[in-house]
Amino acid sequence: DKIMIILGLTGPSGTGKTTVSVIAEKLGYSVIDCDKVAARASEDRVLLEKLEAAFGGVTEKGKLNRKALAAKAFSSTEQTNLLNSIMLPHIVKTINEKIENLEKNGVTHLILDAPTLYESGENEKCTAVIAVLADETLRKNRILKRDNLTKEQLESRLKAAKPDGFYLEKAEHIVYNNGDLARLTAEVTEILKKYKEH
Repeated sequence: DKIMIILGLTGPSGTGKTTVSVIAEKLGYSVIDCDKVAARASEDRVLLEKLEAAFGGVTEKGKLNRKALAAKAFSSTEQTNLLNSIMLPHIVKTINEKIENLEKNGVTHLILDAPTLYESGENEKCTAVIAVLADETLRKNRILKRDNLTKEQLESRLKAAKPDGFYLEKAEHIVYNNGDLARLTAEVTEILKKYKEH
């Protein structure tokens, strides 16, 4: 049996990790989007109770109020760490189940798109990690377009993010997504094809 090749895909908010996932899918990789896993996890009743206890005022009628949680969780590094300590164990469990299922179904190449790849320890499972970085101005515009945040919310989200140096130090591959899609596609394709040869 072939050992599944798992490539971690990470980087700060607004760098365009989704774009890289799409390129990977075209090359025959399966993708696990950990943000989607997190979104589903937040429907879990036990988890909701934990979040409410930790942050207060983040649930309404048994549903998570994402904006309220984001405003509180991204207000400081401590709060972000608290959120991770509650969410990550649950998310990791779900991701590991997904990985096992894909492996059973014969998937040989997988992208693990995880903003908190290192914090969750899932990088240990990866053959290599690709970090996507981008200029802060570009990231700001992308996040604003996508999440319609206030200026304050945007600033606190950018502050809560890990600096580029964190990724430069840890990741095997660094790609910059500064708006040149052709170049990004070429760089990502080259990296991904290397791992397809095994």
